[in-house]
Amino acid sequence: MLKWALIFLVISVVAGALGFTRISSAAGKVAQILFAVFLLLFVVLLLLALRAGEIAF
Repeated sequence: MLKWALIFLVISVVAGALGFTRISSAAGKVAQILFAVFLLLFVVLLLLALRAGEIAF
């Protein structure tokens, strides 16, 4: 998911440099959403892993 967020970020930067502002804006929003979902899943899985480690030890 982080890979796709970075891809959309690059698309946004290139489109912005070429003057395609609507495409740049849309790709930037998609990149932000994907990055937010990535962070949320990372934190949830990290907490679950820490919780499982407490139970095991």
